[in-house]
Amino acid sequence: MPGSLVRFRFVFVLLAAAAAVLLAVPRSRADDYPSRLVKIIVPFGAGGPTDVYVRAIAVELEKALHQTFVIENHPGAGTTIGTALVAHATADGYTLLMASSTQTVNETLYQNKPYSLLRDLVPIAPLMENDLVLVVNPSVPAKNLAAFLALARAKPGTINFGSSGPGSNYHMAAELLKQLTGINIVHVPYKGSTGMRIDILSGQIQMLFDSIPTMAPQIKAGKVRALGTSGLKRSPILPDVPTIAETVPGFQFSQWVGFMAPKGTPAPIIDKLNHAITTILSRPLIKASWEAQGATPMVMTQPEFAAFMQAQVDKWAKVIKTNHIALIH
Repeated sequence: MPGSLVRFRFVFVLLAAAAAVLLAVPRSRADDYPSRLVKIIVPFGAGGPTDVYVRAIAVELEKALHQTFVIENHPGAGTTIGTALVAHATADGYTLLMASSTQTVNETLYQNKPYSLLRDLVPIAPLMENDLVLVVNPSVPAKNLAAFLALARAKPGTINFGSSGPGSNYHMAAELLKQLTGINIVHVPYKGSTGMRIDILSGQIQMLFDSIPTMAPQIKAGKVRALGTSGLKRSPILPDVPTIAETVPGFQFSQWVGFMAPKGTPAPIIDKLNHAITTILSRPLIKASWEAQGATPMVMTQPEFAAFMQAQVDKWAKVIKTNHIALIH
C-alpha cells in the first residue's frame, strides 16, 4: 500500500503539472503576442477614406505593442474576397480584418459567400465612424428635405439617385430613407464613386448620399444643395445643415470601421488588441484630429462591439428584404 500510495502521488503530481502547463498556454500566448508581423487585411482599394484611418491606427499599434502591423489591400466582390481570406486564416491573431458597415450589409445581400460573418469571424474593436450628407443637384426645386420628400411623392419614380454600387454605404443610406418615408426613387449604381460625383454635378442624376468631407467643398461652392446629414447630431463641418432625423424620426446612418479576427483566436489576444485599440482612441489628440476631418473615434468593449455588429446585420437584413434589394449581375 505505501508503494501504491507513492506511485499515486507521483502520478497526481505529474497530472497537476501537465494541467498547469496547459492552463498557462493561452496566457503565455497573450503575454508574448505579438511576437512577429501582424497583417491587417483591408477589403477595399488603397487610398480610400477608411484605408487612411486603418493605416493611422496601424502605426499607433506598432508603437503600443512593439511589433510591425502591415496593411494588405484585397478589394473585390463588395469586400467578400478580403473578408473570406481572413475568415479562413489561421486563428492566431496574426491576420486581422478591417470590417465595416459594408460587410454587415453583405451578410444578407450576398447569398453564396464562402463564409458567415459572425460565425467565422470574431469582432475585436471598432475604430471610427463618419456621417454622410444627402445632396441634390441645384436644378431640383426642393430647398429642404421636407420639400424633397413631397416632390418625390408627387412624382414617383422620376428622381434618380446615384451610388458607388449595389450594397455600398451610399446605396443603403438611400434605401433606408426609402424604407422610412415610402418614397419611390430610382437607384443608379456606378462602378465606384467617381462617376456618381461627376453626374450629380452635371445633373444626370438628381440626388445622392456621399461623405461629408468629400461633398463639403461642392456644397459651399453652390454646385450641389445639402438637404440633410445622416447622423443624430449636426456635423461640425456643416453645422447649418439639419440632420435627416430632424425631419424623418428614426433615420440614422454612419459609415463605420472596426477590426475582426478569425473565429477561434484566443480570447486573451482579442482582449489585448481591444485594450490597445481603445486606449489609443481615447487620447484627446486623436479624437480632436479625427473629428476635424469628419470622423469620430468609436470606443467599445469587445462584447459591446459584437452586439453592435449583430444589430447592424439585423438592421440591414430588414432594409434589404423590405425593399427587395438584389445584386445586379
